Amino acid sequence: MAIIKPFRGLRPSKEIVKQLASRPYDVLNSAEARVEAEGNKYSLLRVTKAELEFPQGIDEHGQEVYDRVVENYNKFKTNKWLVQDAEEKFYIYGQTMDGRTQYGIVACTHIEDYFNNHIKKHELTRKDKEQDRMMHVRITNANVEPVFFAYPAHKEIDAIVNNIIKNEAPEYDFVADEGFGHHFWVINDKAIIARLVEIFANDIPDLYVADGHHRTAAAALVGAEQKKNNPNHTGKEEYNYFMSVIFPDNQLKIIDYNRVVKDLNGLSEEEFLNKLNDVFVVEKMGADIYKPAALHEFSMYLSGNWYKMTAKKHTYDDNDPIGVLDVTILSNHVLDKVLGIADLRTSQRIDFIGGIRGLGELQRRVDNGEMKVAFALYAVSMKQLIDIADTGNIMPPKTTWFEPKLRSGLVIHELK
Repeated sequence: MAIIKPFRGLRPSKEIVKQLASRPYDVLNSAEARVEAEGNKYSLLRVTKAELEFPQGIDEHGQEVYDRVVENYNKFKTNKWLVQDAEEKFYIYGQTMDGRTQYGIVACTHIEDYFNNHIKKHELTRKDKEQDRMMHVRITNANVEPVFFAYPAHKEIDAIVNNIIKNEAPEYDFVADEGFGHHFWVINDKAIIARLVEIFANDIPDLYVADGHHRTAAAALVGAEQKKNNPNHTGKEEYNYFMSVIFPDNQLKIIDYNRVVKDLNGLSEEEFLNKLNDVFVVEKMGADIYKPAALHEFSMYLSGNWYKMTAKKHTYDDNDPIGVLDVTILSNHVLDKVLGIADLRTSQRIDFIGGIRGLGELQRRVDNGEMKVAFALYAVSMKQLIDIADTGNIMPPKTTWFEPKLRSGLVIHELK
């Protein structure tokens, strides 16, 4: 069963929260972070992506950047831009996009649940990214950014959350520059806190990593390091836990995660289309953007035209949690066999575009000559994600894109 606990959050004041809260470190490159934080001394990007304070081209994993992380983090606390709550709390974090709001519980989750697979994963992690985030946790001795988890929806938890959001004013309530609403409540009632701990311990068997596999791994591994290095370890230390925002699965929506490829692997367009006909029913749709409307349906943009591609039945297995995925169909039958891209993690010929950017971004990347062909996929469902995690399988790279992203800086968990 899932272990959660309240914690003494480190939080900004209402007056500066909108300026301080930032997008996660991994959705911005260094140049974008530089622009986003310009003129804003409060931006948490100065802690999560401190390379923005150095000349362009600086090694973002260099020691001087990590030193600046520590310097800035300490400055945020010294200046009282971040102040720690006096008592342990849970928090509620609501996010609004396109008129739909999802509400998660901000809590600490246990590192042992990660190692015992009660926190279930659906993606592989890269060691270099793990090491970078581990360094960040070590030097700040904090989970500066939360991870994004899901849990099987539970009626009593829903009722507790709904009662709070209907009857209490939010601590924070703002619309960020990208147009998404962010709402935040503090749970002060000790009886409610105790009941939430009890429900998760008794009724919620597992949590699921939705977004933030590298942050999750880093937090758990640093906690294990501190446990190993403490001869007086009791199991009650704060480093045994890391900060998560846990949403009911029925409130979450995964959006599409699409692909663009630089070349046709030496094939002419006619040869390429002929090969696609072996595994898809291919229909030319014209110049207007075409979006896939169902599972096993794809759209492709090539030389100014959009195509509808419907996978033939021999290309997938509806009884296989991996074989049923559209990313598997595309990877096996097009990217690998036709275009010669076997390893999506390392190939320099492919790039991935989150659906939040729209299919117009795929068209733009092809029209400007940077890419030759683009593929849009129908989004994975939460049921597919949970089925894969429950069966111990791993999704192909770049399969899920969750939006809105969690804002960093609404609350921080210190490991002291």
